[in-house]
Amino acid sequence: QVQLVESGGGLVQAGGSLRLSCAAEARTINNYNMGWFRQAPGKEREFVAGFNWSGSRTSYADSVKGRFTISRDIAKNTVDLQMNSLKREDTAVYYCAAKSWSQNVATSGGEYEYWGQGTQVTVSS
Repeated sequence: QVQLVESGGGLVQAGGSLRLSCAAEARTINNYNMGWFRQAPGKEREFVAGFNWSGSRTSYADSVKGRFTISRDIAKNTVDLQMNSLKREDTAVYYCAAKSWSQNVATSGGEYEYWGQGTQVTVSS
């Protein structure tokens, strides 16, 4: 069992930056694929970024490439999402997720076993 707790969401103006953090409890993230997803009102949940269990492979949604960066700190057992050049369309609830280790990055939400409660990101114009 893995408990995930997100933090760092908030209100930011378009063009600004936010850093989300996901703290994993009870298990080390070193054994898990980790990912960030988001869900905007009236829309389906979508993959944002993730890496495989070793951190050797990362993947990003086309909509965030070049603006968002996923990273992890094994010592702190955290996974961060640095979001730069934010746009109004980035407004959503952002979720951290974990799945048992895999060599490939999992981009489908159905592959993930554990989810955080979500943190709201609102980008204003």
